[in-house]
Amino acid sequence: MTLVKFNNRTRNTAPYFNNVFDSLFSEAINKNLTINKVPGVNILETETDYKIELAAPGLTKEDFQINLKKDTLSVWAEKKTIETEDKKDYTRREFDYFSFARSFVLPESVNADNITAEYVNGILNITIGKDEAKSQNKEIKVS
Repeated sequence: MTLVKFNNRTRNTAPYFNNVFDSLFSEAINKNLTINKVPGVNILETETDYKIELAAPGLTKEDFQINLKKDTLSVWAEKKTIETEDKKDYTRREFDYFSFARSFVLPESVNADNITAEYVNGILNITIGKDEAKSQNKEIKVS
């Protein structure tokens, strides 16, 4: 037998089912709060370069900003929202527009002039060529 907790506000009336629905929705919200909002990353090293694959679906290449300062490669992304005139009266709204930042410390053997980035099918691919570091500061464009 399963016990269900109801909060009866008056005697001899049916239970308030809104309380049951509210508890179900609040449990769903609490479970979503534990989801990690930082995208996962794969790093691969070959003989000629390093490859960073960052899973960031739902974004466009314009949402990313990638910078290199000394030996740190930083990746920022922010999903920009567009306000529309059509305002709807939502009972519940859970669309989540987010931003994140990831930084990677690069080894001394990278060539700062040989860094490229490409965003394809929800994956940001960053390729970093190996060589001696020649430049200390650089902004990388996503193609």
